[in-house]
Amino acid sequence: MRFLIDADLPRSSVQIIRRYGHEATDVRDIGMGASKDEAIARYAQQEGLCLITGDFDFADLRSYPPSSFPGIVVLVIPGTATSAYILELLERFLEQVRVLPELPGSLAIVEPGRIRLRSE
Repeated sequence: MRFLIDADLPRSSVQIIRRYGHEATDVRDIGMGASKDEAIARYAQQEGLCLITGDFDFADLRSYPPSSFPGIVVLVIPGTATSAYILELLERFLEQVRVLPELPGSLAIVEPGRIRLRSE
């Protein structure tokens, strides 16, 4: 799969995703680190990238209908979370190989021990 990493995730997220055999681009590496959500969403759609973020605004089905995306993954990140916590959550998600084929057209909410998939 091909992923777009939002700026609220650690930069090392790219390396973890690549270690699992996927492509990954960090928004900060393409000059979009300070871009608005709408611009990031549009870029993900145009480039056919599944967005991975900790920003719950992307879980709004009205604003970001999953059917118009190659996938949206929202990590549930507590305010006190460390980079290590976030990377561990991301890695546990990537290990769930049965979920990845279901991502196109879906929203995945990822929290420790649980992944919820929603489509429209």
